[in-house]
Amino acid sequence: MQRKFVTNLIFLLALNFLIKPFWLLGIDRNIQNIVGSESYGFYFAIFNFSLLFNIILDFGITSFNNRNIAQNKQLLKKHFSGIIVLKVLLIALYGIVVLLVGIFIGYDSKQLYFLLWVGINQALLSFILYLRSNISGLLLFKTDSIISVLDRFLMILICSFLIWGNVFSSPFQIEWLMYSQTVAYLITLVVALVIVIQKSGFQKPNWNGLFLIMVIKKSLPFALMLFLMGIYNRVDSVMLERILSGTKGEFQSGVFAQAYRLFDAGNNIALLFGVILLPIFARMIKKKDPVEKLVKLSFTIIFTFAIILAMSSYFYRDEIMKLLYSQHGDELLSDFNQRILQSGRIFGILMFSFVAVCSSYIFGTLLTALGKLRYMIKVAMVGVLINLITNIMLIPSLEAVGAAYASLGAQTITAIAMIYGVQKRFAFSINYRYLSQLFSFILLVWLLNYVSKFSPMNSLINYSGVLLFSLFFAYILNLLNVRSFIAMLKSDPRVK
Repeated sequence: MQRKFVTNLIFLLALNFLIKPFWLLGIDRNIQNIVGSESYGFYFAIFNFSLLFNIILDFGITSFNNRNIAQNKQLLKKHFSGIIVLKVLLIALYGIVVLLVGIFIGYDSKQLYFLLWVGINQALLSFILYLRSNISGLLLFKTDSIISVLDRFLMILICSFLIWGNVFSSPFQIEWLMYSQTVAYLITLVVALVIVIQKSGFQKPNWNGLFLIMVIKKSLPFALMLFLMGIYNRVDSVMLERILSGTKGEFQSGVFAQAYRLFDAGNNIALLFGVILLPIFARMIKKKDPVEKLVKLSFTIIFTFAIILAMSSYFYRDEIMKLLYSQHGDELLSDFNQRILQSGRIFGILMFSFVAVCSSYIFGTLLTALGKLRYMIKVAMVGVLINLITNIMLIPSLEAVGAAYASLGAQTITAIAMIYGVQKRFAFSINYRYLSQLFSFILLVWLLNYVSKFSPMNSLINYSGVLLFSLFFAYILNLLNVRSFIAMLKSDPRVK
């Protein structure tokens, strides 16, 4: 299974590195530079608000189905037609709830229009993720990898045409981003649906009350866990917009979005580990295969790169922000510099929480595959409480920076709790030599970044050197053992 994990991870990472960085840095960043921080912050806050209710859209079905199909692939044909009916009902319920809550908290007509359109996109994406859970549950990771980037690839084509095609006399409008997403999601949904039907054998969707109740009962723990995790992962920008209110809230949400963009890019890459590991862990646990080696391998890979990115991002936070964002047409230079400094500070804080997020994707995924959802729910509840309390305390005085500290606190504590939960249930032997390698690596990377700031060379050259030498340190400390990876790829032909 280690070989299957590594080979499919390499393929999935390759596809995502080809597509998603270009989307985030070439398209999404460009859109914010064109429309401005306030306009983008307006959209960003509503987008994150819609995510808070994704529990209704999914109800834990995707995670439950992924684990269930991985352990019992013969159930795909039986479950597929029934779950489709349930997904349609949940989509309708989601639309009603989101709009009613939006009206209740005081959204105006423009905000409600955005919320409606963003909600449609979330519904389409939820359906795609459910279809992908069937594909990855069958361990068809390469097919799932292609589907995972298809929507972004289509959005790159559409938005590039709208930004640089000189189709309209007016510059890019933030609404066009929502419309582009709708088209891309619809095409991706059709492709994924065709693949799943081919694998499952088509059966006409049917209403089976007992089956739907069974699925809801088994999905409920997943639903509650994902709902709570969604709150402490996404509520920050919503609270910024609500607590500060008006144009100030929208502007601060936009500044937070500037810093959050790269954090989210890293988060999307880290998520790929969980996507691959959940069905693999689930199948290994059912077969009673030992998981310790795979846990160590996956954690070492993701932690090594997370530390490199977090440290370098912290030391070069201002340079990165200046490279990514430009001065708006009516913005004073002093205001631009202030915005860059603030977003740089937020970015540095968020990238340390990225290390915690990466750890959660390994240990949280293992606990989920094991079925320890009650413990995961408790951990997520603690994360929500920490995030909400610290946001309420810090946003009025520190604004977007306070939201970043709230995220760091919630992510760090929940990651530690997940590591503790895995150790308690599996009782892995404590490898002090391995721990010393990790701590030595952290210290060396920190020192490398610190010393590099005194170099007279260009910041881009210094930053590139930091990344290369950090990888060299990882190799010297045997954290990234190239020979063992190559040997693994050549071995164990049974899992091809």
